[in-house]
Amino acid sequence: MSSITFDTLDATRRLRDAGFDEKQAEAVVRVLSDSQERLVTREHFDFKMETLGKDIQTLERRLTIKLGAFIAAATGVIIAVLRLSN
Repeated sequence: MSSITFDTLDATRRLRDAGFDEKQAEAVVRVLSDSQERLVTREHFDFKMETLGKDIQTLERRLTIKLGAFIAAATGVIIAVLRLSN
């Protein structure tokens, strides 16, 4: 995964120059810095989408097998009922 660089010292200085006091500037920079850890990168998104696609294929395969088994069982029940009614 790629990382994003963030110059916290420069950001703090720029906020102080814009009128923030030291505590405010540090708090804002801390929040911004912490939020970067939760950013989703393109690589992370692509990996998650690939994993999701594989999961969907697996579920589709399982559903097809279960549906086939249900159809086979229903056909067997219908045939048994038809034979009993004759």
